Amino acid sequence: MKPVIFLFLFTGCYTLVSGQTIGDIPLPKGYQRVIQKTGSFGAWLRQIPLKKDKTVYLYNGMKKANQLAQYAVLDVSVGDKDLQQCADAVMRLYAEYQYAYALYQQISFKATDGTAMDYASWMKGYRFPVKGDRLSKQLSAAPCRGRECFDSYLQTVFSYAGTLSLSKDLETVTDVKEIAPGYVFIKGGSPGHAVIVVDVAYKITTGEKIFLIAQSYMPAQDIHVLRNPTSMLSPWYSTAFSSNLYTPEWVFQRDQLKRFKRP
Repeated sequence: MKPVIFLFLFTGCYTLVSGQTIGDIPLPKGYQRVIQKTGSFGAWLRQIPLKKDKTVYLYNGMKKANQLAQYAVLDVSVGDKDLQQCADAVMRLYAEYQYAYALYQQISFKATDGTAMDYASWMKGYRFPVKGDRLSKQLSAAPCRGRECFDSYLQTVFSYAGTLSLSKDLETVTDVKEIAPGYVFIKGGSPGHAVIVVDVAYKITTGEKIFLIAQSYMPAQDIHVLRNPTSMLSPWYSTAFSSNLYTPEWVFQRDQLKRFKRP
């Protein structure tokens, strides 16, 4: 599907410097970040470092054709294969958070055919080969631990899971005003797309929430914080949007907000 490109009403003058994170992205005047509990997914997302270079690169080292969508680029590897696309980036960030806190038993994603691909089994040597028209679970490798083991697991997840499987595995959020870091706007299917909420703030006088969202896309590319093509708050989005959420390369519906199921 060809990207949906919008003209931007805000060009911004924010300059990134070394060492900045998502939590350093400036707020509009009169807003304050929502407190995140230490050790939570939201707190972890805030500390993700940003690249000083705002250019989005593809997995093969080429520059993405559209360089108008991003406000900042996350310093997270995209890999060297065309795997880490939209839903994969969402799963990558959630899995990285769980891995950082050694929550290995909780790392699990379902393939499109419904097969649960869990990291605990992967570490024991189980793999998920294709048998007929679906994946199977077989003990076929030596036990493993560490970064290389985890990266190999993620490549398998990215190969067999996508927006369709992820959308089915998430819980629907009925009220957008409940939005929190780690929530996901997602349209499952082909074509489909997903973006992840990486920070949330509120207006001190009214309580109205605003949020930042990040995405990867096709082909696999750097995960980047999106600009807001419709608001002077760029890159912040307001929960007061109508039925459609307009992002630089996709339009989501208000009822497409979901979240990971609580353990």
